[in-house]
Amino acid sequence: MAARHLSPLPTYRKDAVTRKLCAHVYLDDSFAYRTDAELTGDRMTALGLPLGINLVALARHARVAVRRVEARDRALSLLYTTFWAGVALGLAGLAVGPPAGWTGAGLAVGALAAGWWVTRRDLDASWRAAQRAHQDDTRPEAQAPPVETEAEDRLRALAKANVLPYTAAAGHTDPFVGHGTKLKDVVWHPIDVSQPADDPAHPGRKLTVKPFDAVDLHTFIAREMENISGLEGLRARNRLYVSGDHVPYLGDELLESRLGRPRAQIAPDRVRTGLVQPGAGMRTYLSLERISDGGRVVVSVHMRARLHHPSLSWEFMVFVIPPPAARYYTVTTLPTHGFDRTRTLISGTNGIWWRCLTGSWSRNAARRTGRRHRAKALERARRDISRRNLLYDHGATDSIRERVSDASQMLFSDAADAQDYLQRLQGGILIATERFLKAHHIDSASFDSTKQIINANPTYNFNGIVQGNAFGSQNVVQNTPGQPGAGGGQPGPGGQWAQGKGTP
Repeated sequence: MAARHLSPLPTYRKDAVTRKLCAHVYLDDSFAYRTDAELTGDRMTALGLPLGINLVALARHARVAVRRVEARDRALSLLYTTFWAGVALGLAGLAVGPPAGWTGAGLAVGALAAGWWVTRRDLDASWRAAQRAHQDDTRPEAQAPPVETEAEDRLRALAKANVLPYTAAAGHTDPFVGHGTKLKDVVWHPIDVSQPADDPAHPGRKLTVKPFDAVDLHTFIAREMENISGLEGLRARNRLYVSGDHVPYLGDELLESRLGRPRAQIAPDRVRTGLVQPGAGMRTYLSLERISDGGRVVVSVHMRARLHHPSLSWEFMVFVIPPPAARYYTVTTLPTHGFDRTRTLISGTNGIWWRCLTGSWSRNAARRTGRRHRAKALERARRDISRRNLLYDHGATDSIRERVSDASQMLFSDAADAQDYLQRLQGGILIATERFLKAHHIDSASFDSTKQIINANPTYNFNGIVQGNAFGSQNVVQNTPGQPGAGGGQPGPGGQWAQGKGTP
């Protein structure tokens, strides 16, 4: 088909969500500290999957933001101490004499003025850093200095993870922590895969069935799904999901050390074994992930072939992560230059400087206390493991991408895109399965019956996030072989980004 040449429209940047989060660490001190501790701090639990976020870039910007805040609070703490020293000296001047009083008053007033100036300078620096991370053409990862090499290596490995420990509590629902809201889980009734297909070259004869296992089926679908579904950029990966309290059973292969954290990658043979012979709390799924323009919506389908001769069944789970919450778009509302920026900066400083100055001591103390508590909790857990030989839950509880999302940010176009992705994935899975069965000379009559039931109700209902049907109208699609069975939205492109390379 000939390609039509058209004038391009402005589009979202592919890393738009990463840029917004990198910008937000400069505007939200608590978010910066939590992110820095989560991505680079000492831990024994697994991290959730990136799901479209460049975690290395986010970790670098979070570290810069944390150091800036700490420098600000150190300066403000010193000024706050100077202020009270001036007050004390001024009160002493009532008894000693006017010179001491005037000196104390001047010291106190000077400390207050300096506190206002430090707050204003810090606010200006945070705005500039946030706007640079959001708008600059340089990749977010290159805008900030690296953090520890070991931490960055872990985060890069996580982007290609073939194993994910999930917290044991999630085992009561599903192992796909951090993947967003579950729309539906579906299981097909077993399909008969023992009957050979007719030989087209010799009427009345049957072809010889080619043997296969679940690994062959998963490999075929992972390889063919992008072309079949037409979803460019579809990520397909077999991944072993392990209950967090069972991680120690895999020993050093999964754990960096007995008292360390889980790795993001293990030997591929272990992943394949989780398909054919699943272990206790350990099963392999084929994860299909499609990220919409700018990373606004993440749609994922997790599927697993249950092959027990002479039948095959599929289990599916479908998840959607909506766009980031409105607060992560704050950077888009900041004035960029001129009188409006100066006015907004001064009014913003006037609103927070006293709180910043008087709270500097408590913030410094709270950060030190938080670090001590985290260190003591890890020390206590490691002591229990080494001395009492207790099992520790190494599983992840969620992901940053899921945590920052908000269903109210789901626009009409987001829901339409997600619906299109899901329908294409459903159709692609059916086509790929049918092609695989035919390639192995298996009669598809049983499969055709199941496919009719699934295609009879292909609509997905979206309300806010996504609700309703996925892969059929029931949790279990049944048949007998051969016969049928009984959110505020993101501002649109504008300003300089309407003519630029992309819209963050």
